[in-house]
This record gives sequence, structure tokens and C-alpha cells, in this order.
Amino acid sequence: MSEPPSKSHGRLSIAPSSAPRDLMSDRPSVAAAWCAQVITLFPEVFPGVLGASLTGKALDQGLWQLDPIDLRVFGEGKHRKVDDTPAGGGAGLVLRADIVGKAIRFAQKRQKLLLVHLSPRGKPFVQSTARQWADGPGVCLIAGRFEGLDQRVIDHFGIEEISLGDFVLTGGEIAAQAMIDATVRLLPGVLGNAVSVEEESFSDGLLEHPQYTRPALWEGRGIPEVLTSGDHGAVDEWRARKARALTKARRPDLWDAYLARHARDEDSP
Repeated sequence: MSEPPSKSHGRLSIAPSSAPRDLMSDRPSVAAAWCAQVITLFPEVFPGVLGASLTGKALDQGLWQLDPIDLRVFGEGKHRKVDDTPAGGGAGLVLRADIVGKAIRFAQKRQKLLLVHLSPRGKPFVQSTARQWADGPGVCLIAGRFEGLDQRVIDHFGIEEISLGDFVLTGGEIAAQAMIDATVRLLPGVLGNAVSVEEESFSDGLLEHPQYTRPALWEGRGIPEVLTSGDHGAVDEWRARKARALTKARRPDLWDAYLARHARDEDSP
């Protein structure tokens, strides 16, 4: 008796093989569901944390779909080589344009999505990026490895380069999971509470205000009285003031952008 598809991949599953032709059979997709394709040398690490909590539940319910594509099967020779030494010399290896190109064309046969290369030289991934992706049909992420990706394939396909932050990871798989998580939680029906999305950090370009819950007194520290006053207007004002103060103190870049948008005086609390 055959094994059922992996629950963690929702209604889709993939079995890495040694030959690209083994991957070429048509597979059904979930109609109208947002899709995350990931071209990676390590498809086995997916869904990873995406299979847990709300994103995992939404994946199982078919609210979105995950499509890992094994780059190695498109490689050449006995060892399925996907990289080579940098032209002009230098340390490390570079992912070959012809190999990655094959994987991209295969992915586009499944579904043509926005192409993104995860690279530390890309523009920063921010909340507005996640919102933009969530508003579309999905995204195809190329998880970088080694010294990067041959520039020719980036130019040929018009691939956008995005960075998780100003640091270097061993590969793009962790970044891919983080970006997918940030996007999937914005999809309709995933969180189940649209208000929580509107109130969290970056929703208005500000960091989120401090949060408190029971017990009312802990280690001699109490909850600010305004939060237990029952005055919702006062609570909203307190939260807005704290969000502005935190943003101004911790993220001057966000604060300056907020001031520019709202034409506030720089000395606003």
C-alpha cells in the first residue's frame, strides 16, 4: 500500500530523485492557493518551521501551498554538479547559470511566479515586501549557496534580489522560511484575526507598543494603570505614544520615515 502524501506539505509532496525527468510529471495544485516555490539544494529541510503552528495548519488546510524544487537533480555528471569556480579567479564556487536556468524553467512550467534570489546584496526584506507578495499568486525563491549565482541567469530572467538582513548565512533556506512565514501570515484566514495584523510592529511603520497580561503583579512590577482602567480611548493613546517613543529610540530610520509620512514634528513624544 502506498504512503499518503506528507501532511506537512499540505496537498502537495515532492520526492527528490537522481534525474530531472523523474520530476517532470504533472502534479495537481490547490486552486487559487498562494504558492511558495523554493529552488534549493536541500528540499528536505522544508517545510521546517513552516509546518508548525498557524502556518502549518494553514498549509494542511490548503490555504497556501509549498513546492520545494531540488536543484541537484538538474546538475551534470555522476555527482550532479551545480557549481563551478568563479570566472576571473577567487575563492569559493558559483551556482551555474545553465543549471539554475533549467530549474527555473521547470518551476515556471508548474506555475509562473515572481522570481527572487535570496542574496545578502539584495534590497532588504521588509513588511511591505511581505504584503506585496501576499497580494500576488505566490513567489519562487532561489536559495543561494556558495559565492552566489551567475549574474547572467539573474539578468536573463529579471530575477529580483532580496536580503533578510545585513549578515551572511550559509545558504538561503533559513531566509526563505522566514520570508515565507512573514508572507503567509498575511493571507486571508491564516491568523483568523485581522485586527492583530493591523496592530503589530511595522503595521504603520512603527514598532509595536509593550504588551502585558496576568498576573497583575509580578516580582513587584505591576501593569500600567491605564491598561486596566477600562478607558479604551486612553489605552489607544497610551499604546500609540509608547509605539512612537520605542520607534524613535530604537529605530531612527523608521522614525524618520514615519515623520516624513505623517509630517510630525521631530520632537513629538
